Amino acid sequence: MAEQRLVIENCALATVDAHDTEYPAGHVVVAGSRIETVGPGPAPAGLTGVTRRIDGTGHLATPGLINTHHHFYQWLTRGLAQDAHLFDWLVALYPTWSRIDEPMVHAAAQGSLAMMARGGVTTAADHHYIFPRGAGDLVGAEVRAAAELGVRLTLARGSMDRGTSEGGLPPDFAVETTEGALLATEQAIDRHHDASPDSMLQIAVAPCSPFSVSTELLRESAALARRRGVRLHTHGSETVEEEQFCRELFGTGPTDYLASAGWLGPDVWMAHCVHMSDEDINAFARTGTGVAHCPSSNARLAAGIARIPDLLAAGVPVGLGVDGTASNEAGELHTELRNALLINRLGAHRERALNARQALRLGTYGGARVLGREQETGSLEPGKLADLVLWKLDGIGHSTIADPVAALVLGAAAPVTLSLVGGRPVVEHGRLLTVEEDVVARAAREQARRLAGLLT
Repeated sequence: MAEQRLVIENCALATVDAHDTEYPAGHVVVAGSRIETVGPGPAPAGLTGVTRRIDGTGHLATPGLINTHHHFYQWLTRGLAQDAHLFDWLVALYPTWSRIDEPMVHAAAQGSLAMMARGGVTTAADHHYIFPRGAGDLVGAEVRAAAELGVRLTLARGSMDRGTSEGGLPPDFAVETTEGALLATEQAIDRHHDASPDSMLQIAVAPCSPFSVSTELLRESAALARRRGVRLHTHGSETVEEEQFCRELFGTGPTDYLASAGWLGPDVWMAHCVHMSDEDINAFARTGTGVAHCPSSNARLAAGIARIPDLLAAGVPVGLGVDGTASNEAGELHTELRNALLINRLGAHRERALNARQALRLGTYGGARVLGREQETGSLEPGKLADLVLWKLDGIGHSTIADPVAALVLGAAAPVTLSLVGGRPVVEHGRLLTVEEDVVARAAREQARRLAGLLT
């Protein structure tokens, strides 16, 4: 039987390929799960097996957005500790987070993924690091939610083993043992990691942060990840308080400390990386270590302005992250395209910091590179996975911005007419196709009330 094809025509195209190729009016042909052709004008004549043609007039097609850092469980604790910096915010929320269980995590993951998918995200990375005793299968809850939504997931199985009694920030009741964390992480790889090119689910090894894990856990986690051929993820250089913590406890800054534990390399990406010296940036560039830039969260927690123009100029892989919705209540990635551009222009490079196309690249190809999937997704090119979004730009919010990429990045959140993951429609005309939004919202609300102690 001939392969089924979906044809999109008459739309503007931003391919985000190596040459930033764009077409004011072009086409994309999807065959099965992959992109078959991309180019100017109408689709080639004589195509067989075409099951659907979409007139993309007034739209922009881009690669699907890729979120490189999140904490899904925080969907249940939005709007709390509104005026705190990172350490005070964590101390305020750790006791609540330590009560999460499997139904809560499933509802939170569904809510987080639904919000992102509806806004054009086709691949998401989640960093889950809190595993209360007796809470159930929290990794499995996230895996199930991603499968239900139809979104690709990199699940960074996190861990914490340095409680307050060992000089760490989290309370002792919120941490695992070193051995237990390593064993559970390897079990997650065994059960869930899929290394195939079409993979919908990959596992990364992800001790939480320098102030919540032991040096032993960092070193052993790096060894585990490299033995199993998976990626490594953690938080790094997020705040001045973290810098002070590392210097007081380890006698060095976060980058040098993490390097000493084996945590620099092309298989590593770190969230935030706000307070980076020239030497730190050079170390990341030299080793190919990636960065998940989270501008909204950095602003919400008063962490500072990351040196994204300098990181990019040095050749560091950089993608965008929503971060947890307890520090970015919007919970979607379009905001990060806009804020990455705007916030970085407040820094030393001013108007030359980032432009709209660089921001789009961060949210697409940059994210794919950070997650190690740039050969498969992140740009619209023949042979790549058909993860793409058709944005409606002819409505009241965008119709007077002639440049479609500027309309997408600088304008209001654009409606999603179509989002494909591996050629499968996940969103159409702004609505999720794979789950009932009202059901997801109701379940998340009920689980948030349970977590807050308002329901039994």
